[in-house]
Amino acid sequence: MAFRVSKCLSVCGKALMTASVNHALTPAMTGRYALTRCMSSAGGYKNILVDTKGEKANVGFIQLNRPKALNALCDELMLEVEQALNDFEADKTIGCVVLTGSEKAFAAGADIKEMQNKSFQEVYSGSFLAHWDRLKRTKKPTIAVVNGFALGGGCEMAMMCDIIYAGEKAQFGQPEILLGTIPGAGGTQRLTQAIGKSKAMEMVLTGDRMNAQDAKEAGLVSKVFPADQVVDEAIKLAEKISGNSKIVVQMAKEAVNTAYEVSLTEGLNNEKRLFYASFATDDRKEGMTAFVEKRPANFTDQ
Repeated sequence: MAFRVSKCLSVCGKALMTASVNHALTPAMTGRYALTRCMSSAGGYKNILVDTKGEKANVGFIQLNRPKALNALCDELMLEVEQALNDFEADKTIGCVVLTGSEKAFAAGADIKEMQNKSFQEVYSGSFLAHWDRLKRTKKPTIAVVNGFALGGGCEMAMMCDIIYAGEKAQFGQPEILLGTIPGAGGTQRLTQAIGKSKAMEMVLTGDRMNAQDAKEAGLVSKVFPADQVVDEAIKLAEKISGNSKIVVQMAKEAVNTAYEVSLTEGLNNEKRLFYASFATDDRKEGMTAFVEKRPANFTDQ
């Protein structure tokens, strides 16, 4: 079987971190980092680890696995994440997906070498980064588990998920301004929605980072745990979500996400339509019957 090889010179992680600390890029950044090949084949993943978790194996698990590059998001890796999400979406036993990196880095950013020589015509006509939105379009709930650095594209990737759990030493940031550009995968929009204009503007205009506790207080992160416990806690949450009716969970997710897209009146109308729609499901009847009969519900996802 022939492998399709993409040469991803992954400097983003180190470049973004160095830039965000020093507020300046040095010429050495363009030549000191080693080449990392991102290889994928039809039969497996080379940049991510994919598994199922939980007692009932009903939690999809994706781990970014480019440790030497601090999980820099080369295009090949993102295509693999997209494929893994497609597989979990098609698997009726999976109720929730957990996405994580390593204890050192969730993802330190996108791959600068992939972008360095692109022209306006290339990125505009080719809809550059458009496929990154697959994570946001996933119907099943997604939980980002952030340890270490979530910078640039890494922060944007975490924000595409429905819930973010963070390790105590997690760091969030959008340091694209230090590279002479701006966030291009949702950083200016989702960060503003999550933490408000003033805080988001400060981070985007300076490249400064936000630690885990500040991120929790600002509303970017749901909960903070010790680094060695946060993945297990996220899996517990995913199991709890997966134990509910999967079809109704998807309705609930749609209703909450609509709040960020439309006016309050439109959001309320959409919520009401989805509420009514739940009455067409077997699980709504089972849930209410179980409550009246004072027994656990036995959902069938129908």
